[in-house]
Amino acid sequence: NVTLDPETAHPRLILSKDQKSVRWEYMLQESPDSPERFDADPCVLGCEAFTSGRHYWVVDVAEGQYCAVGVSKESLQRKAPVSFNPEEGIWAVQQWGFKNRALTSPPTLLNLPRVPRKIRISLDYEWGEVAFFDVENKIPIFTFPPASFAGERIRP
Repeated sequence: NVTLDPETAHPRLILSKDQKSVRWEYMLQESPDSPERFDADPCVLGCEAFTSGRHYWVVDVAEGQYCAVGVSKESLQRKAPVSFNPEEGIWAVQQWGFKNRALTSPPTLLNLPRVPRKIRISLDYEWGEVAFFDVENKIPIFTFPPASFAGERIRP
């Protein structure tokens, strides 16, 4: 169960009161300027940060026809546009309408039998592994090649 960090939320992203879900708002919200806040890309990070161990959580994306979920390095650039790929410190999958892709460089189109509604994200820090699974259909979606997190804090 990931708690979203309001200090990092882009001004067009509205968090629920319990900080467990997020939605896009077309009207730009007044948000205090913060060095933690994403200004260029509509992103938000989880409050937790990992430097060891195995962790997993499930994200309900049933209402998110256009979204991406995954993990990133805490040091990710927040004030300028980023490239969504492991080279920039992002390991994520994206749902864009009825197309799904892994945000590799270049993106990898995922040939899934149906659009996932619940995605399990699995992080094994020591192995440098980030994997995604379709919870309802019990099938793997994508596993990124092993990465070296090199002591960096990794956040949902």
